[in-house]
Amino acid sequence: MEDIQHQVMGYDRAATMFAPDGHILQVEYAEKTVRLGSPSIGFVCKDGVVLVSDRRQKDKLIIETSSNKISQIDDHIMCVAAGILSDARILIDKARLFAQQHKLVYDSPAHIESVVKEISDIKQQFTQYGGTRPFGTSLMIAGVDNDVELFVTDVTGNYLRYRAWAIGEEDEKLKEKLREEYNENLTCNEAVVVALNIFKRVYGDKFEKERFDIGIIRKNSKKLEIKNGSDF
Repeated sequence: MEDIQHQVMGYDRAATMFAPDGHILQVEYAEKTVRLGSPSIGFVCKDGVVLVSDRRQKDKLIIETSSNKISQIDDHIMCVAAGILSDARILIDKARLFAQQHKLVYDSPAHIESVVKEISDIKQQFTQYGGTRPFGTSLMIAGVDNDVELFVTDVTGNYLRYRAWAIGEEDEKLKEKLREEYNENLTCNEAVVVALNIFKRVYGDKFEKERFDIGIIRKNSKKLEIKNGSDF
């Protein structure tokens, strides 16, 4: 009832307008959009980092590689998104540009958190200025530089570092299972199996292993490997 009253009074018409209870309704709508997106799980492992994402594309006419959910930002950094993927594409392109500029200027790869902060700053701007809407996407960014790192940025521009996390549809159920299953001594290959089993338990009969895209960056190579769920 309170949300309906806010809408009638127009508090949801701009991302720059606070409702009387302190909420920014456009930002909250964008967060709901993220929870409608295809889900992904990220794992920090003892030998690298893993992203496992549901492609959700079932049509046999679609070429699978054109809908791959794992995006490369740099050799040592990968990303997956939930929400409006066209919004995510713009942010990923900006992250790639930042990483390449850093390499040209400093002759060294960009730190993962520097890339995350750059993207988060852009997201924050779109919650504060008129004439725009928030980016309707959450990004999970992972990689290996001095350490193995996994970050998630939300629609507000906040970001946190995680040992394991989930974004997208059914994220609360997935995170509940992650808290039960996560073990810092897992290898990358073992983490993929754990993630697929979590999806299977949450999806039940709807689970299809072939629908999952997997990204792995190992400590020893610092290079992205892209695989399919059917490989495990």
